[in-house]
Amino acid sequence: MKYVITLVIAVLIILAVWLWVDPIPQDLNYHLFADNLTFLGVNHFWNVMSNLPFLLVGVMGLWSLQQGKLRVAADYRVFYWVFFIGVLFVGLGSSWYHLNPNNETLVWDRLPMTVAFMAFFSVVLAEHVNAGLGKSLLWPLIILGFASIVYWQYSESIGAGDLRWYGLVQFLPLLMIPVIFLAYPQKFTHSHLLWWFLGMYVVAKLLEHFDQTIFSGLQVISGHSLKHIAAAFGIYLYWRYLRLRVGIR
Repeated sequence: MKYVITLVIAVLIILAVWLWVDPIPQDLNYHLFADNLTFLGVNHFWNVMSNLPFLLVGVMGLWSLQQGKLRVAADYRVFYWVFFIGVLFVGLGSSWYHLNPNNETLVWDRLPMTVAFMAFFSVVLAEHVNAGLGKSLLWPLIILGFASIVYWQYSESIGAGDLRWYGLVQFLPLLMIPVIFLAYPQKFTHSHLLWWFLGMYVVAKLLEHFDQTIFSGLQVISGHSLKHIAAAFGIYLYWRYLRLRVGIR
């Protein structure tokens, strides 16, 4: 219980500080990726095609759930259905965005990503902290994620772009999850794969940051394209964890 109280207090402090920050509009330079290759009639070819691993791992996750191949409790199956559906649509939405990068198409990249984030965070709360807490927060968190995207897009449409709520929805859970893993150790084997999953997300963000530098060095593929592959590989590791884990008594 003391860890729950600590986490709640930390969240409230971060939220209060974040609300003091001035509104953050979307930087239009964000859409200027290093990959400008058009191949087979596909604009930004590798940024588009590198989303195929998301489609693959999304389908793998959904098929495994349908076949009962994942070691998940019946009460939590809905979490994983939402998560892997979100991953599948990340592949579709991100591909659509990269065909013509702009604020309008970016919505379809961020919406499914937010759904997957919120589902994963909810299941972490349910399996590590408190089952009732995770179950009760799944749909409110998904609605909050949707609302953050809708608010950002509306704010951009009136010339007062504000990414603060989307930033909270994306990054606050990612700051909290490692703390939760440490404070509430997993009750399953192969938990190292969870850390690899988080590690691949960090790698993906680094690849995204050095998009142009990596493209300049490799001359074949950009950092952003590699980011998609790294993130999808991280999800594959999470899928493998769900297949292999065994409860620790």
